[in-house]
Amino acid sequence: MPLTQHRTTLTQFLIEERRRFPDASGDFNSLILNVALACKSIARAVAFGALGGVLGNAGGAGGAGGATASINVQGETQKKLDVMSNDAFLHITEWGGQLAGMASEEMEDPYQIPSHFPKGKYLLVFDPLDGSSNIDVNVAVGSIFSVLRAPEGVETVCEKDFLQPGRQQVAAGYAIYGPATMLVLTVGTGVNGFTLDPNLGEFILTHANLQIPPDTNEFAINSSNSRFWEEPIKRYVDECLAGKSGIRDKDFNMRWIASMVAEAHRIFMRGGVFMYPRDCKDLNKPGRLRLLYEANPIAFLMEQAGGKASTGRQAISGVQPGSLHQRIGLIFGSRNEVDRIESYHLAPQACELPNPLFNQRSLFRGSN
Repeated sequence: MPLTQHRTTLTQFLIEERRRFPDASGDFNSLILNVALACKSIARAVAFGALGGVLGNAGGAGGAGGATASINVQGETQKKLDVMSNDAFLHITEWGGQLAGMASEEMEDPYQIPSHFPKGKYLLVFDPLDGSSNIDVNVAVGSIFSVLRAPEGVETVCEKDFLQPGRQQVAAGYAIYGPATMLVLTVGTGVNGFTLDPNLGEFILTHANLQIPPDTNEFAINSSNSRFWEEPIKRYVDECLAGKSGIRDKDFNMRWIASMVAEAHRIFMRGGVFMYPRDCKDLNKPGRLRLLYEANPIAFLMEQAGGKASTGRQAISGVQPGSLHQRIGLIFGSRNEVDRIESYHLAPQACELPNPLFNQRSLFRGSN
């Protein structure tokens, strides 16, 4: 980028936002910049890949004579970069005096700010490395974060301090580590995208006031789970797959990256709808994605850009969390498509036998 070409940096952007609030202390700006620094450090580790020795599972390779792979609180095998990314978020943000505590997808309990650091008025929740199963195959991954206000006067944070509905978020964002590293951020006044300039080491505003188109012809879902889907999801996907010959009267493309940050980013760039709905694969899990670390921040971003995020039955932002690692079904993206999917969930469901062979006019449905 030529030195004569002026671009707004993340720091300048945050200063301009702060000027709208003359009494602001600057703590919020400092927190966001520390989060951005954590994302820069993760981006560098991701970029080195095998050259940096960061691929593979945490805790060793396993197998005969090897160490057992590390398992996180979610019951998932941790990658080396999961652990490194989690440490980056903790140790780059804990010292600044802006936070009362943190919560991470990788840790069972809230993280207490060490006693030798000052405490602040915000809480930080994050998924340090979303899509980490893609690391070893060099597919885009990312980090997701959300900022909440801490209860007044809290000295030692506990789980209930973090159990705030999504509409109470102060800020949310994600970093995507792909061909370029980008930080996509909302502070409640729209959504803006910043691209990391590797020469300056600064995030530069490149995508101002992102808006998600209300209509789309692209959807993302893991079709290998189709046998477990609820009827409204089956109906919607079947209509999309029918294309121009069906009731939608247009052809749809299906996408699936298995990295929610990458899926969300594609939707911010060109529209679409993403579905990881509730299903019957495991009745003990009412969804696969985490409400606090994934669904809430993505929902805040979507709503700020004119999109929508839903469980299929209600807005994500209105869900009252019940636990730190609560899972939930999540549908987000172009507003009109999310509205359609919601309408299918809320419509009265026909009481039919699940096997079409036994439905009306079938081989086994005789006449009276």
